[in-house]
Amino acid sequence: MRPALPALAALLMGFAAPATAQLGGPALPVQSPAAPELMQRELDRAFDALRTAPDEAGGRMAEAAVRQLWSRQATPAVALLLNRGIRTLRGGQAGDALEDFDAAILLEPRLADAWHWRAQAHAAVGDRQGAAADLREALRLEPRHFPALVTLSQLQEEARDASGALRSFRAALEIHPRLPGGAARLRELVRAAEGEAM
Repeated sequence: MRPALPALAALLMGFAAPATAQLGGPALPVQSPAAPELMQRELDRAFDALRTAPDEAGGRMAEAAVRQLWSRQATPAVALLLNRGIRTLRGGQAGDALEDFDAAILLEPRLADAWHWRAQAHAAVGDRQGAAADLREALRLEPRHFPALVTLSQLQEEARDASGALRSFRAALEIHPRLPGGAARLRELVRAAEGEAM
């Protein structure tokens, strides 16, 4: 049975952050990383809430909690590098953003979110192979990284691999069934994959 929205809010109390755009994400707060065991337990709870959210509002709350927990995995120095890279990427300077993401990964190679941000920068400069390699690493480190699956789906669609794009997006929806715009996007991908199979 899925939890009611008030129960979901109580579950997420203490680590929920404002909801953000699907691929954009928030600026990362600068704070000390949490102990790995505690972080893993909190992430497991947040992902359970994400998977069982009763509606889109609950899904946004749970997504915000997951993103905040990811951001807490970064050391202050890495958070500063990622924030600068994100601002630069959003400002249309993906090449410069790559330098910040490279430095963040050098300092903290086990941070899946850093690999995902660098994948987006690689994609923005037209380096699909670099983007795909970074997405593979992000998903190796955190198989539940649904934004990486969404980005992978977009890359596969651009490469005219409709079946692969559909598979990746369905995997993202298994983790985050209330993904904003997910149902409409799934219909588009199903149509494209069915046309490819004909």
